Amino acid sequence: MRHAGIEPEVIVSGADESRIGGETAPELTSRLAELKGESVLDRIHVDGPTVVLSCDSVLDLDGRILGKPHTEEAARQWWYRLRGRSGMLVTGHHVVVLDEDSVRRATRVGSTTVTFADLTDEEIAAYAATGEPQRVAGAFTLDGLGGPFITRIDGDPHNVTGLSLPLVRQMLLDLDVGWESLWNGSAVSQYAV
Repeated sequence: MRHAGIEPEVIVSGADESRIGGETAPELTSRLAELKGESVLDRIHVDGPTVVLSCDSVLDLDGRILGKPHTEEAARQWWYRLRGRSGMLVTGHHVVVLDEDSVRRATRVGSTTVTFADLTDEEIAAYAATGEPQRVAGAFTLDGLGGPFITRIDGDPHNVTGLSLPLVRQMLLDLDVGWESLWNGSAVSQYAV
């Protein structure tokens, strides 16, 4: 967001991100994005127009939902399945707009197909050892050490980094907020969860 001219205050929601059995990737990410955003509303100071944005991402690999692997061993095992294949990175986005007259909400999902290089066992071990894949949805980054291991993106590349700027822009327009009103120096308070 900062590269797009927006300086939000970042709040960690602390929301319970447990899965509910049978949820699809879009259902899960929508629910968690909404849960995160709604859980911080009582912790923010609203003094004028305010936008709260929250997101959640997972990788759908043939119907299997991959969040964050958390351990080096899990990251390695996931990459053995990812290499040479494609998966769908799914990100739920929830926006709340608060002003003196109303509270408006929208939730939408962005999906982008990601194709992974056919990594060697040594590359997988080295990448897992960096710690980066343990902390991110699907065990990879496009804008970090994992970038060279992504051979193709079909769809919005911003979505792969966890926030679809074009989708959020459209959501804000639908809620009567112009994207440019959020640029640095604006009178609109912004929170990212």
